[in-house]
Amino acid sequence: MKAKYLLLLIFYVLLSCYNDDSDDYQNIPIDFQVPSNFPPLAYDLSNNPLTEKGFELGKKLFYDGRLSSDGLISCGFCHIQENAFTHHGHSVSHGVNNASGTRNSPPIQNLAYQTTFMWDGATSHLDLQPIIPFTSPIEMNGNFSSAINMMKNDVIYQKLFKQAFIDGQINSENMLKALGQFMVMVTSSNSRFDKFRRNEAGGTLTQDELGGYAIFNQKCASCHATDIFTDNSFRNNGLPVNPAVNDVGRYRVTEMTQDLYKFKVPSLRNIEKTAPYMHDGRFFTLDAVLNHYSSGIVNSATLDSSLINGTSLGIPLSTSEKSKLIAFLKTLTDNQYLTDARFSEY
Repeated sequence: MKAKYLLLLIFYVLLSCYNDDSDDYQNIPIDFQVPSNFPPLAYDLSNNPLTEKGFELGKKLFYDGRLSSDGLISCGFCHIQENAFTHHGHSVSHGVNNASGTRNSPPIQNLAYQTTFMWDGATSHLDLQPIIPFTSPIEMNGNFSSAINMMKNDVIYQKLFKQAFIDGQINSENMLKALGQFMVMVTSSNSRFDKFRRNEAGGTLTQDELGGYAIFNQKCASCHATDIFTDNSFRNNGLPVNPAVNDVGRYRVTEMTQDLYKFKVPSLRNIEKTAPYMHDGRFFTLDAVLNHYSSGIVNSATLDSSLINGTSLGIPLSTSEKSKLIAFLKTLTDNQYLTDARFSEY
């Protein structure tokens, strides 16, 4: 009799495992909180609600080199977490077959608070942004049909798509939505500056850093606005044009002459970790960046008006002011973000 009951118990355990619904859609929402010192979200979460499995799928896609034509180049190849998701040390991005682009890989932090993406604003929807590097022949050179076929033949992707989306379909729409969820979650909001702004423990700034913050508010904050540190605008910041590339910036999207040589104002968060700087990575130090603004501005028809001061160009900065500005900028480094296991590949 005991043997009979034992067999029945084993049967019910096996039946329970067989009927396990772990492969079904799992609507486990992520409680996404906007930091109190941040502006409102620009991303509409109602159109793509964050779930644990959606984020997990997006993270897997972000680090999967098989999405590229050579099977090696993932999104994470050019966006490395410890470098604030940039390609630190590389002036321009590198892609399949070691092809070189013409622009520096920008950080992807706090994109959910921004309204346009890429240096030239080629898209205004975060879920659509990955299409650009994915299909670029010099970045990932990906093909949706090939990628979807690969995922349909991968048991882990089969399970994750079922868990992440109600329809469970492995298609480009769900692929992009999952990547969108991952990018929304990649938030940097716990630097020493953030703690200072929220009056939290660990938010003490030195006198030099406070002085740098005051100088920043006076001379830089009109473009690098709010605690996201960008106003989402496109501006010509007076860089000499590289004739070998002649990157026309925003003009490439709008074809309006007033947009010639304008590029998106980047966020300054974690800037200590994201060298080199500018759209083409031409400056390798923050000192070089500030020297450009104080004495390296080149005039042109679309030069931003904030860099024109009567008969002089640029932003006047003394050696002391530059030192204090750099001290302040380093308070924007968010070590928690740079090491957050939720965002790492392994």
